[in-house]
Amino acid sequence: MKTLLLMRHAKSTHKDPSLPDHDRPLNTRGERDAPRMGRRLRAENLMPDFIVSSPAKRALATAEAVAVASHYASALVVAADLYPGEPAAFVRVLSHLPEKCHRVLIVGHNPGLEMFIGELTGTAEALPTAAVAVVDLPIERWQEFCQETRATLRHVWRPREVE
Repeated sequence: MKTLLLMRHAKSTHKDPSLPDHDRPLNTRGERDAPRMGRRLRAENLMPDFIVSSPAKRALATAEAVAVASHYASALVVAADLYPGEPAAFVRVLSHLPEKCHRVLIVGHNPGLEMFIGELTGTAEALPTAAVAVVDLPIERWQEFCQETRATLRHVWRPREVE
């Protein structure tokens, strides 16, 4: 069995309207919430052994903060398909992950992230910024993952619920 951690990027700023959406950085709340969620993963013994992020600045900053807080020791992988991140993009990324990985964190965007979780688990789950969904996948190898894969939503943590 594989474990998938799906995280929406932390809160970003809209202060500079000249910035393209792709280049928006985290705001103060996002800078606080991202490491908070990484600490929660560590406390729950759910540290990722592989992290994949959207290339958007706010997603990468979120992934980096979670990596530090959860004591992740490897390099982050950037997947261009995850921006803006339609559900099919998640399937493509997951089906090509290294087989040695058992617990993978993907940092992405809404609405695609919520749509993907809905398709994968049959559960409509609202993911505010920096929320993390823990999903148990009934597969032994990432190559088995496909559009028809169905999984179990184990838990969702939202930053306001986490100390």
